[in-house]
Amino acid sequence: MSEEPKGIREGVEESKGDPRLVLLLNAVLSGWFAWVVVWGLDRLGAAALTAVNVATLAVVIFGVTYVAVLR
Repeated sequence: MSEEPKGIREGVEESKGDPRLVLLLNAVLSGWFAWVVVWGLDRLGAAALTAVNVATLAVVIFGVTYVAVLR
C-alpha cells in the first residue's frame, strides 16, 4: 500500500525553501499593511499619510515579524 499523505506541519518542517523569498514577502506585506494603517489614521485625522510615516511603520512591522516568526 502507499504511504499515508503527510500533513501541512510535516511539509513545512521538511521544506528547504529559500529564506530570501520569506524576507521579500515579509517586506512587501509589511509595507502594504503599514500603508493601510497610516492611510486609515490619516482618514481619522490622527496621522499624516507621508512616505516617512509609512516607511517607519513598515520597518517596525518588518522587525517585529522577523524577530517573532523567523528567529
